[in-house]
Amino acid sequence: MYLIDYHTHTRLSPDGEVPLYQMAEAAVRAGLSELCVTDHYDLVDQDGKPEPNGYDWPPALEQWRETAERYRGRLTIRLGLEFGSADRDPKRARETLEQPELDFVIGSLHNLTPAAGGGDFYFVNYTAPEVCYACLDDYFAQMLRLAPLPDYDALGHIIYPLRYMCARDGQTVSLDRYQEQLREILRTVAQTGHAIELNTYNGRTLADWTPVLALYKEVGGELITVGSDAHRPENVGKGASAACELLTQAGFRYVTCYEKRQPRPVRL
Repeated sequence: MYLIDYHTHTRLSPDGEVPLYQMAEAAVRAGLSELCVTDHYDLVDQDGKPEPNGYDWPPALEQWRETAERYRGRLTIRLGLEFGSADRDPKRARETLEQPELDFVIGSLHNLTPAAGGGDFYFVNYTAPEVCYACLDDYFAQMLRLAPLPDYDALGHIIYPLRYMCARDGQTVSLDRYQEQLREILRTVAQTGHAIELNTYNGRTLADWTPVLALYKEVGGELITVGSDAHRPENVGKGASAACELLTQAGFRYVTCYEKRQPRPVRL
């Protein structure tokens, strides 16, 4: 089985811990064939204020070049970026992504809109279902705006807020009321040639993806990447094998890799 992890973070992310070579070594131990480093860059900070500085490409390029050469023949390492809130400033998004060595971009949403407070979903205290649904209303409204844009390759962790609402804060909300919005989002993704990301959240949220995959399949979606969202070496590749099994069960034949922003389907 060709195992990949297309969502990982190094010390170049604000919440990362180690250099890329340590994540690569973990990927080899986990039996991966391909690793993509996707350090964070958001157009807004954790409070929702515009990020004044551009992405610092030189250190990202340096560690990727060095590590890719070091592991040549043992592990394919791609250069990616997890790009947050591209819908806030599409012009600046395109300027950020004008990097010829870039292989892959995750399009993510981490923050509420300014009208809803602007903060990262991580910092919300989900004390009641009403709080959760207000945040989810805001989240999917943003995703509808992001989906048709060209500034990403795979739409990132579609079920992102649930990891904090349910797994962390014990709420029992679901995405049932968002089925029509999700259908529109996923149809747009499929029709524009983008992928979605099956984000395992370090192997913890696989079951939650079953209805999303069914809906994506229903609207004609085919391109899917797999990522652990690992910020530490011990989480690299977690859930990758189970994710491939889940994709097979959902009727998909391929997992998708990227090189220079071009998709390459690999048979499961």
